[in-house]
Amino acid sequence: MNVLGIESSCDETAAAVVGPGGVLADVIHTQEVHAAFGGVVPELASRAHVEKIGSVVRAALDRAGVERPGAVAATAGPGLIGAVLVGLSCAKGLAAAWGVPFVGINHLEGHLLSPLLEDPAPSWPFLALVVSGGHTAVYLCQALGDYQALGETRDDAAGEAFDKVSRLLDLGYPGGPAIERLATGGDPEAIAFPRPLPGPLDLSFSGLKTAVRTRVLAHDDHPADVCASFQAAVVDCLCTRVEQAAERTGVGRVILAGGVAANGALRHRMQQLGLDVFLPPRSRCTDNGAMIAHAGRLRLLAGHRDPLSLRARPGWALA
Repeated sequence: MNVLGIESSCDETAAAVVGPGGVLADVIHTQEVHAAFGGVVPELASRAHVEKIGSVVRAALDRAGVERPGAVAATAGPGLIGAVLVGLSCAKGLAAAWGVPFVGINHLEGHLLSPLLEDPAPSWPFLALVVSGGHTAVYLCQALGDYQALGETRDDAAGEAFDKVSRLLDLGYPGGPAIERLATGGDPEAIAFPRPLPGPLDLSFSGLKTAVRTRVLAHDDHPADVCASFQAAVVDCLCTRVEQAAERTGVGRVILAGGVAANGALRHRMQQLGLDVFLPPRSRCTDNGAMIAHAGRLRLLAGHRDPLSLRARPGWALA
């Protein structure tokens, strides 16, 4: 079964086709209009999705050589409500026109399952560190749809902290790539930023962000040292929680997913934990249609279908 997947939860308009042999096409349009504002503007994101969704879907189908897929999947949440509605409405319309099954996918589940597209793929059960601009959590994943949140951020997500520190240093948006580039020329031990670890397996990045701001306002550190030290603190917190989760559950397989999973320092450190770590390619860390098509295909093969009356769920929790 070939499945068309549509993703529009934030500022990427994406569509992909995934079949029995893997990804047949994956098309992503990243909205650049938000850079001037230092973050995503929901209304502008929704309008940009409306402008691009048709051409992105058409391009994905053309590249895959598929005129009529066997089913359609789309992100139904969480995300910006207006943005989610664009992709969800498009997907339901196409499913109705083609007379094929439709399924709504949790955006976080799409990220979580994306490493299963690779070879080798992790077997169940496994731990998942899903870390992005809007979400940071560690999950115990027993089977498809059986996910337990072991720890979550209590305030800022890791990606959100990267964006805010980048804005503080005038490095632009998105902050993650900008900070990583500058950090390569800095000393990760130059500044002793805190490693906030609220119990039991939760995370917190608001205090770290504040510590960076306090330091920048009071000292004349080299920006590269600030970036390297901040990045090291984030990586330490994330990897510490993964190690603790593995020890607590006895599960040694770990997948890394989400936009921050593209960070080189985090990927390197994860591979040194002594665990069986699965990393998606960087191209599939940020929001993409392939992860939605893949998750949808797994759901459909398990017998799941959704009615066309399915509503968007902007606050849809994964577990």
